[in-house]
Amino acid sequence: MFGNRKLAALFCFGMLSSLSLQLKPSQAESVPVARLDPNSKPLVIAHRGASGYRPEHTLAAYELAIDLGADFIEPDLVSTKDGALVARHENNITGTTDVAAHKEFSNRKCKKRIDGVIEEGWFSEDFSLAELKTLRAKERMPQVRQRNTIYDGRYEIPTLQEVIDLVRRKEKALNRRIGIYPEVKHPTYFASISLPTEDKIIKTLNNNGYADRSEPVFIQCFEPSTLQKMRSQTKLKLIQLIDESGQPYDWTEKKDKRTSAHMVTVEGLKEIAQYADGIGPNKNLIYPRSKDGSIDKASDLVLNAHKAGLQVHPWTFRNENNFLPENLRSGDQKASDAPSLYGDAIREYELFYDAGVDGVFSESPDTALEARR
Repeated sequence: MFGNRKLAALFCFGMLSSLSLQLKPSQAESVPVARLDPNSKPLVIAHRGASGYRPEHTLAAYELAIDLGADFIEPDLVSTKDGALVARHENNITGTTDVAAHKEFSNRKCKKRIDGVIEEGWFSEDFSLAELKTLRAKERMPQVRQRNTIYDGRYEIPTLQEVIDLVRRKEKALNRRIGIYPEVKHPTYFASISLPTEDKIIKTLNNNGYADRSEPVFIQCFEPSTLQKMRSQTKLKLIQLIDESGQPYDWTEKKDKRTSAHMVTVEGLKEIAQYADGIGPNKNLIYPRSKDGSIDKASDLVLNAHKAGLQVHPWTFRNENNFLPENLRSGDQKASDAPSLYGDAIREYELFYDAGVDGVFSESPDTALEARR
């Protein structure tokens, strides 16, 4: 369990980091909109765990997120060569593990086409689970989160079952329910190499008692055909992820001319409501950025999604200037450490909470909770 002394130190660090900075005034407008369930609080979903403080998709990141009070933790799921489900943001594990330092795996570096893009590196599907367990996680964004690099090399790559086991242990220790929010990564690609993951995800969840709609579980994916298939296989809640541009890769494969822009129209939202319980949009689709990178007036996406009966869980909220709108950043933007300094993240959360979102994907769940309070 996360010690009180360590927790206090973490909070002190966050407070000192914020208090030592000069914040820019925000010109963003707040336009209050009711949530889909006006009596509920917006969910705080720990994006890859508390990845603002620990290397992402590790049991340490998930446990810290839970101890900080997150309502849900989010494991992205990819497959190993022997069909195990492991938590990694991408199947390309080059940037999130120490695989490059393992000489025994040097001959597995290769190039692959993933969702139409050529990538080079080491890939989860070329390793057995036993082999992956010899690797250790590392910080994915060391330039922005240099402090997280002190944990490089300490943590294994967890399986979905290990994540669930952690959740069950923490539920008993804390006497509260903790939600799980898995993402099905690259389903078209994994099916093309005979390693489909959808059925395994559902089976693993069911085997652990997650089968009913009332369970604190959301399954998310960018590809509509995957969610449509899963709708006929499970009662668990489903979320259609939507990016700011481009199109889902299954549409690309099918030569479907629709893009992500169609998904956020009134017609597109009605189509999504036929198979999903909500949407997970890029947050810029709710508060678009102006030409200078500042946050602007809210769109009507949340209102239209609610009219279609859909929850709205935007992504991704982070404390650092590098990820904040221009008018919510702090300090001298020409300074070398400007990207890693904390900006007015609480104000950003407040704007989105006022916009009626039903949840947020956050990499610093304590900040999201403070803004919610």
